[in-house]
Amino acid sequence: MNTLISVAIAPFGQGDELAEYVAQVIEVIRESGLPYQMNSMFTEIEGPWDEVMQTVKDATFVLAEQGIRTEVVLKADIRPGRTNTMSKKVASVNRILNEQGAEDAK
Repeated sequence: MNTLISVAIAPFGQGDELAEYVAQVIEVIRESGLPYQMNSMFTEIEGPWDEVMQTVKDATFVLAEQGIRTEVVLKADIRPGRTNTMSKKVASVNRILNEQGAEDAK
């Protein structure tokens, strides 16, 4: 079952600069081989439910196993029969915006 998640995995109580910890999390996500996109607040991961959730667990535990209190915020979109929704959703919105821009230019 194709699953697209948006997840933020971050240490709690480790100061103001978290990039070093986030890099550890992203390395685990990267090593999963699943498609992902990182941005400044969340990372999207797409693939089969079990693989995506295992990746979230592994990425969370890379911090927790160091004794770091770890916070996870997760949102999931499960769409049977769909694939590549991470890029298709963005492309769909951009297509509409481009069409509207073309209409406005007339």
